[in-house]
Amino acid sequence: MIRSLLIANRGEIAVRVARTARRMGIRTIAVHSSADAQALHVSACDEAYPIGGPAPKESYLRADAILDVARRAGAEAIHPGYGFLSENADFAEACAKAGTIFVGPPAAAIRAMGGKSEAKALMVAAGVPVVPGYHGAAQDDATLAAEARKIGFPVLIKASAGGGGKGMRVVARAEDLAEALAGARREAQSAFGDPRLLVERYLERPRHIEVQVFFDGHGNGVYLFERDCSLQRRHQKVIEEAPAPGMDAGRRKAMGEAAVRAAAAVGYVGAGTVEFIADPAGTFHFMEMNTRLQVEHPVTEAITGLDLVEWQLRVAAGEKLPLAQADLRISGHAFEARLYAEDPARDFLPATGTLDRLGFPGEGVRIDTGVRQGDAVTIHYDPMIAKLIVHGEDRAAALRRLAGALAEVRVAGLANNVAFLARVARHPAFAAGEIDTGFIARHRDALVPPAAPADDTTLALAALGVLRSRACTAPASPWDRTDGWRLNGDAHDELIFADGGAERLVRVHYRADGYLLDLPGGSLAARGTLGPDGRLSAEIGGHRLTADIVHRGAEWTVFRGADAHILTLVDRLAAADAAAGGDAKLAAPMPGRIVAVHVAAGQTVTRGQKLVVLEAMKMEHTILAPADGTVERVRFKPGEQAAEGEELVVFVAKES
Repeated sequence: MIRSLLIANRGEIAVRVARTARRMGIRTIAVHSSADAQALHVSACDEAYPIGGPAPKESYLRADAILDVARRAGAEAIHPGYGFLSENADFAEACAKAGTIFVGPPAAAIRAMGGKSEAKALMVAAGVPVVPGYHGAAQDDATLAAEARKIGFPVLIKASAGGGGKGMRVVARAEDLAEALAGARREAQSAFGDPRLLVERYLERPRHIEVQVFFDGHGNGVYLFERDCSLQRRHQKVIEEAPAPGMDAGRRKAMGEAAVRAAAAVGYVGAGTVEFIADPAGTFHFMEMNTRLQVEHPVTEAITGLDLVEWQLRVAAGEKLPLAQADLRISGHAFEARLYAEDPARDFLPATGTLDRLGFPGEGVRIDTGVRQGDAVTIHYDPMIAKLIVHGEDRAAALRRLAGALAEVRVAGLANNVAFLARVARHPAFAAGEIDTGFIARHRDALVPPAAPADDTTLALAALGVLRSRACTAPASPWDRTDGWRLNGDAHDELIFADGGAERLVRVHYRADGYLLDLPGGSLAARGTLGPDGRLSAEIGGHRLTADIVHRGAEWTVFRGADAHILTLVDRLAAADAAAGGDAKLAAPMPGRIVAVHVAAGQTVTRGQKLVVLEAMKMEHTILAPADGTVERVRFKPGEQAAEGEELVVFVAKES
């Protein structure tokens, strides 16, 4: 067995690997960037070494630095996690040359499956069905356009060297193809260092089903059943489940055996995932193979009772697979929900900021995370906060547990998708298993509703939070009292909350047993106690309820179930300054690099015209003209870095 393991990754996967390795008695070694010196994965390991700056290319993508640490720390093996160098054949070869075990497949297998075009040719030879399309070497626009016409629109453009939605475009019309190719190439080059593309038939309402496979170095291979990963936004997975709903035994066996044939065709060893796309009729096609452990592997662990990281380490040490195909069974159903720092209302734009509050459900729910309360989510890494995994005796039971668990999650300090995930879990179509890759777009109005104003109960809870927080501060003198005491007359106060674009007034009358709150919908008696953890136990209008209150500066976040409402307490003395403002700017929605500028100073543009393309977190974000008008100045050139909120284009709207 391996005695010492270096984990060449960060975040929740590094924590996950470290915990399994330590349980097996293996010494664990972390590497970290300068931004991750205090990260959770560092404290989860026995030792830690710095390897460079915050950007991945300065640290986690530096094979030389990682191998140097392995040499100095005496690591017998390197686990690459997922992402970064996990599917880098050159890194796998470098490990072998250095005499260090690479916990993953041979370099030849990574290369064979690393290029989607080459992989599909291999799959055809192995008798694995593939999606019709063009996977050739010629990459000029004319060739790709001709092939797209042969396939027939709509077509799907994909990066040949990677996945995760990077470099992916759906093109419905021939006239949109050139622009889509240019954008896909830029994203593919940035994310994978390889601009090659392939073009495939775009299947309407497909399901994304993947099969977990495992091979040892003795020629034994098994499939550990399937996962349904159809629930996606921007071609990236949001909620995964195992087994796939509606999957019968015959189809499961056919897909599993096809996955095993696919892996065997490249001499695979270790954990891998063969991804299929299935049409409504049940026909399935090979898409790609991920030559590593997947983010969603916990749902497979939940239904099989196995630890796939332990299997990885045992296979890497030369052992045979612990079980044969006939020994494997499915038990129950599992879901995994990915909690992201992102804003669903802004097309799931990734967010950055500090996790002022991070709370998870307790017993019966598995949480895989690489961050703690107080940590920052930065532009340098993936914005995933955590994975929440639940298991039940059947799909309905697991789904109830998922909805209940999401109602207990508390994330404050940055935009996040918790409320969105909770709406998905409660949606009747999702409960019925009516899912495909277009589910979110089709049900967007229900899943991402317009922001609603705070109701009277939420305003009352926020007011109680403010009042009880003040009451917890002992006065230094009678003049510092905050309980509304007056020598004569009615004791009252006014709290003004900014709620979206409106101001909401709560007039507080102090009573011996609590407060009388004048709210927009009428007056209610209220009282409550606020714990040091922010848990508010309240009685409002005779109704008892609890909520969680998070306070940062003037911002008060009220959690009721999975829904969080953010209110800002207005300081009357600063109202004039707060109300001052100017014209809206065409600003960077988050820190990023300018990759394209489509306009010049003095140019007249129309509403919706593309102005600037910003790349952030390996995704492109296009800044559009908000109205007809004129570009007075372009403040950045391609390749330059823009900070969040920094004005990109000086724009003057046309007078009506």
